[in-house]
Amino acid sequence: MTDFPKMKLRIALWAYAALWTLGLPLALFYLWRRGRKDPDYHSHLAERFGLGSTPMPNAIWVHAVSLGEFRSAVPLINALLGQGERVVITHFTPAGRRSSTQVYTDEIAAGQVQVVWVPFELGLCFANFFHRFTPKYGLVMEVEVWPRMIMAARRHRVPLFMCNAQYPSKAFDRDGQTGLRAQLMQGFAGALVKSDLQARRFAQVGVKRIEVTGELRFDQPIPPAQVAAGRALKPARDVVVIASAIEGEDDGYISAIKAVREVRDTLFVYVPRRPERFNEVAQQIKDAGLRMARRSEVLTKDLSGSLPEGIDVLYGDSLGEMYFYLAMADRVVVGGGFNPKGAHNIIEPLALKKPVLVGPETWTIEYPLVEAEAAGVARSVPDFEALAKALIARDDPSAAQIDAFFAAHAGATPRTLAGIAALRV
Repeated sequence: MTDFPKMKLRIALWAYAALWTLGLPLALFYLWRRGRKDPDYHSHLAERFGLGSTPMPNAIWVHAVSLGEFRSAVPLINALLGQGERVVITHFTPAGRRSSTQVYTDEIAAGQVQVVWVPFELGLCFANFFHRFTPKYGLVMEVEVWPRMIMAARRHRVPLFMCNAQYPSKAFDRDGQTGLRAQLMQGFAGALVKSDLQARRFAQVGVKRIEVTGELRFDQPIPPAQVAAGRALKPARDVVVIASAIEGEDDGYISAIKAVREVRDTLFVYVPRRPERFNEVAQQIKDAGLRMARRSEVLTKDLSGSLPEGIDVLYGDSLGEMYFYLAMADRVVVGGGFNPKGAHNIIEPLALKKPVLVGPETWTIEYPLVEAEAAGVARSVPDFEALAKALIARDDPSAAQIDAFFAAHAGATPRTLAGIAALRV
């Protein structure tokens, strides 16, 4: 695109580069501070500068900022590996890095996969990264718009595609069609998007090459051992899983738990979103007078063991075991929806034929929630009181309804591979 970037964006990019150069000590301080709770933030610091990793020429670069984005990338990464490609995966958060390192242990040992930190937003850092990996192309999962990443990829002639992309309504309205962030998206080599609505939004801000490929999370592999362990542990009474609860929601969920338990003997499985919050939220649940058992204390590493009698809450203080918790459920509440930041992924519980409830802030999962609500397999509720009433009512869809919905939306992986081929022509 010959007029990219326009002068206003060019000036903003100069200012952004200056801020990052001057602010690098603050970025290092941020990592140090986060590392006080999670030491992995301190590890492999050279990779933040594009250094320290083993060169892997002509790899496919997949950027998945954290755990959720990595999970959506897994079926595509598996397909790329199946085609004989080598893949470098970049993350910003330790949760994403730990998960990808665990999932691809064998492939890392065989030299097919590398997992590294995404470089700092500085041109020299990305120059080092591109020198070590010379990617054929890059795939940025979901909605990540990093100016220096985009401009460095263009400078080094690395086609960079948005993948599994959506443009949430709040972000679309905020950016406007001529805002700097909207203009910056024109720097991508193309977009592989979730739905026709998303394609129209990206086109409106000037993204020219777009392929509608669907949602990769519908193709996620399901770990059979976790599912078997969850089903084996499930008690006879009702089980509700509150998955990926985020900061600011805990009081409301605790009030809903108490309201439901006044009516029916129900076991709640409570899984916070971030491991840094595990101890804090556990204490909050105890202070509320609920009888709680921590997964880390009552179950072994391989998920064997038994639940103590009479507990109200099984507390999910572990990472990478979401399918274990979901397999226990009769119904699932997906977190984030009672916070302006927006709800999290509803596809994992639906994959196990579990009805889903979520709060009112659903702009982050516009697709596939609109379609899921129309199919009757998921529902958004306005507040915690309505959530408690819905859990008490147990007006659940059938497994056949959920199966039909899932079948209608699967198959994004081959469509994405075809879309990449089309965009690279």
